[in-house]
Order: sequence, then structure tokens, then C-alpha cells
Amino acid sequence: MGELAHTNSDGYLALQKAGGEYRRLFPEFSPGAFSGGRFPLKTVRTLAAGLLLLLLPQLCSGGSSKIAPDLTNLDPSSVIDVIVQFAVPPGLQQQAIAASGGRVKCHLPLIEAMLVSIPAPAIRGLANNPSISYISPDREVAATLDYATPTVNANIAFQSALDGTGIGIAIIDSGINDTRDLFAANSSASNQSRIVYSQSFVSGVTSVADQYGHGTHVAGIAAGNGNSSTGAPYFKTFRGIAPNAKIINLRVLNAKGAGTDSAVIKALDRAIQLKSQYNIRVLNLSLGRPVYETYSQDPLGRAVEKAWAEGIVVVVAAGNAGRNRTHGTDGYATITSPGNHPRVITVGAMKTFGTSSRADDLIASYSSKGPSLLDHIVKPDLVAPGNRTISLIASKSLVSSNSTSTNKILYSYYQSTSSRSYSADYYRLSGTSMAAPMVSGAAALMLQKDWSLNADTIKARLMKTATKTFPQYSTAVDPATGQRYSSQYDIFTIGAGYLDVWAALNATDYVPPTNNATSPTAVFDASTNSVRVINTESAIWGSAAIWGTAAIWGTAAIWGTSVWVDGAAAIWGTSAIWGSAAIWGTAGPSGNAAIWGTAAIWGTSSSPGGETLNQLITGEN
Repeated sequence: MGELAHTNSDGYLALQKAGGEYRRLFPEFSPGAFSGGRFPLKTVRTLAAGLLLLLLPQLCSGGSSKIAPDLTNLDPSSVIDVIVQFAVPPGLQQQAIAASGGRVKCHLPLIEAMLVSIPAPAIRGLANNPSISYISPDREVAATLDYATPTVNANIAFQSALDGTGIGIAIIDSGINDTRDLFAANSSASNQSRIVYSQSFVSGVTSVADQYGHGTHVAGIAAGNGNSSTGAPYFKTFRGIAPNAKIINLRVLNAKGAGTDSAVIKALDRAIQLKSQYNIRVLNLSLGRPVYETYSQDPLGRAVEKAWAEGIVVVVAAGNAGRNRTHGTDGYATITSPGNHPRVITVGAMKTFGTSSRADDLIASYSSKGPSLLDHIVKPDLVAPGNRTISLIASKSLVSSNSTSTNKILYSYYQSTSSRSYSADYYRLSGTSMAAPMVSGAAALMLQKDWSLNADTIKARLMKTATKTFPQYSTAVDPATGQRYSSQYDIFTIGAGYLDVWAALNATDYVPPTNNATSPTAVFDASTNSVRVINTESAIWGSAAIWGTAAIWGTAAIWGTSVWVDGAAAIWGTSAIWGSAAIWGTAGPSGNAAIWGTAAIWGTSSSPGGETLNQLITGEN
């Protein structure tokens, strides 16, 4: 992965100089420019904090706006792989790359880019080429059902003969091992696999097998049919959400669960190419990495937008940095890329506590929270079960080899036996990676019921029908360390609410093709010390800016009322995220303002976006 950027000290000077000019620079944030959707922040006191929020994209860019921030301070003797994006279709620019000492490793036509190996000192000169729009490192990405399925009411859909038949789900992950649960219905004898296509994009690796142990588990959650736990002597069946969907296995993560931006982009391109052949309508990305630039420049962001524009529902894990307290952020602003893109469906993780009732479920404290870094997109979009989720095991993989009694499952847990042996078919894993395929499976069921639904309608229905009844706060304990974490149930933690598959299947609202369900943006209004949610694309959520007020797509319909209430006891009260130690900071350039810096938010020891091996195995209490 490219070097993490250092905090840009010049940004503080720019902030100090900007004091009286913010209305001139940003007239859209002036008093009176908004109506409706106000959320007072009782303890946000300083203009500097607001200015920082507004100016952050400019402050964090550092140097050339065409060079990613994590390409600064490189070893001048190093040669680095970078993704070069072009403002025009790449052609003669290859000559400029060669002249700078670079070598084109592969083309990335999906985003009009190339993967280039280039000496570090040549990067700045290459950026001066007017045909080149942005240069970023080929960054590292990482891999971010017994009770879970009935918890989200997917079992009712199965009883209604909705099982994902005919829908293709592309899973971009660590590979998928073919098991009985991924065979076609009642086909265990003939071994007819529902994995209809497999390809590896891992450099130097042709195997499509799951050597890490993540992708197989994800596939089981989205589309496992429970063949290995159905019938006598089993009394529990571990079935996924869309148990007869077709599976497209696009491997991008190696045996250690790591991959690169370029591999993911090539896999996305392949999914688009295969869309018609396998009816790929859903794409699952249970992986991610930190945010370094605005989503419109991020190569992963541009790639997922292309897939969405082709009519594929793109579902992305939110990330697992919700416990990040490094600079007083309490895990806010830790949504990973490409989950920060406003078009995709970004999913956080809930805990079921081993019951089928939703009443006792709580947010997993590690689930990343919004708003997104730099762009301040309101994320996640919704939450789904992800903690200690039972699904398929990939035998002899890294994760299974490191399994403990915490995530292993005794045969006696789901079958009538006196054996004290552990299952060779299933185990538990935890993370937002496990929550995302819940939503991917739900999208497949919705498309089976009505194949004409567009991606934005799928997103909007899932958000509108999500359960919106939560406590205000909850506390979790890390079983490994005993440390306690407090979570608050605001729109940046639980989004529009808790996945309800049956409710989504029965929704009838429709998003016209001319509109969209783009996630909105959180902006700070210094004149009123308030944060409001606006939509910059005039989508279905509102006619001009605010996400509606009275229509069926209004704020109450999508998020309910609890996350919009003012007052000391509500989300926006003195102890809420906007408190004195929260993400907006209190002292401007001399205080917590630094938390918005890329290096400050992530540091060098934070997870690159996916679950760590320990987190996958242990989960939380």
C-alpha cells in the first residue's frame, strides 16, 4: 500500500487566512441558502471548526491537485506502481510515461486509466501533462446465518418461493471454494455448481480458490442453500439470503487477504462485461481501504460508479474502524473506499446475540461511521447482521487455520450427535464484510420478484423499509481486551436503519430512471452552528437540495424521526457526536481540527479497511 499521507501543516495557515472569506468562497453555505432539515449542534462554538469542514478537500490535497496525498514524501530512489487517470482517452500519453522512465503494466479502460510503474521523482513531472487528470498509488485493499437470516425476515421470502433464481451476484473477494451449499438446489449428487464463472485478478496467481477464507464465507451469506445442514440429523439449517442465485467468483485478494486497487478495477470491468451473459444484477464488495481523495478522483470510486451506471446494484462493506479514538473522533469519518461513494449501498454491522428476534440486536461497535472523509457523504446507508455470523468455511485457508473455539462450531450445535468434533462445513466470522452480502442477497430477491427494478429503486426501497427503532446508546465489550465501547444511534452510525428483507420485497415506491438515490452530504452552517443534510444532485430525496420534507421520500420516511430530533436528550444533544470532543473539534487549527487530516484519522497502525484476522474470528460481546 502507498505511504500514508502526513498531515498538511500548510492547511492550518490556509484556514486562519480564510476566516472572513468563507461566504465569498462558498456562497452556497451562506445564511438563508437552506430551508428545512436543520440539526442544531449545541456545543459546536467556533467558526474555525466549520471552516475546516468546508475547506477540508482543499486543505488535504497538498501540492498538486492531480497527485494523491499519499504520494508525498516518497523515497526518491523508489519505483512505485501508480494508477494514472486521463482526462482524454489514453493514447499518445504512453510516450510521456516512457519518457519519464515509467512502464505501463496494464490498461484500466473502465476508468480510462493505466497501471504504471514509475520512479518516484518523475511523478510530479508526469502530473504536469494536461492530458493526465489524477495520479494515485495502486493501493492495498483488504477483506473488510442461522439467526441472521430470520432476523432480517429473509426466511419469509424463502417460504414465498423467492430464492434469487435467475439473478447473478458477482462477489469480488478472496475467491470462493465450491461446496455443497453452492450447488444448485437438490443437485448434490450431480455436483452442479451455481458458481457459473471464476477468474483471478491477483497478480501472478491463476487459482480462483479461497486461500484466505473470506470470500467463501461471504458467498455463503449471500447465496448458500444449506445443503450441508438440511434434513436428518440436522435441526438447524444455515441458509443464505438468496440460496439459488448464480455466483460469479472474481478473486482480487491473495492468501493473506490483501489486494490492490487495480485488481478490483479489473474485476469490476469484467463484471460489467459479463452482465448480460450471467444476468449480473448485484455486485458485492466486502473489502475496502482508507480514503485519500474525493470519491470523484478515487479510482475505486470511479470504477464502482461505472458499474452502478450499467444497472448493477453495488453493495459495499462500511469498514471496521468504528472504534478508532485516535484523535477524539469516536470512530466517525472512518467509512472506507469505495463505500464512501454516494451511489453505492454501504452497509454497517449489527449483532444478533444468537436470537432470531430483532428486539435485542445492537450495533457492532467496530462498524465504521460516517460522514465520509473529505466529501462528508452520509454513510452508512443501512445496517445488517455481521457479528459472529455463521456461514461456509474454506478448508485449509488462512482464516480457518487460525480458527479458535470462538468461531468454530460443534457438530452438536446443529445436528443430533454426541460428537465433540468441530464442523468441517461452517464457522463464524465477524465484520461489516459479513453484513454486506446480507444486503446483496436481499437485492437479488427483489430483482427476482421484479426484474425491471433499477439500482436506485433497490437502494431507496431498502433504506425506506429498514427498521428504525433503536436505543439511543449501547455499550459493547471487546472479548480480547475487555475494553468497553459506547455507540450512539445516529444517521452516521446506523444510516436509514436495520435491513428488513420482507418489507423491502413488499415496497412499491419507484425511482424514475431520470432520478437517483444518491446518498446526501452533511454540511456545517457556521452562522447557526448547525449541520444539515443536502443533496447536490436533485435526486428523488428532494426537489432542490434538502432530502424532501413531506413526500414519500422525505426525511422521516427514509430515516424515521429519532435521528432528526433536537434537544439535550436527542441525537444532537450535548453528549452526542457533535460534543466538545467530537469530530468537528472545538479549537480550530490549534485543537481537534487535525482529526480531519488523512494521516491523523487513519494513522499508520489502523486497518486498511477490511477486518483484521483477529477481528474476523473474535467479533465482540
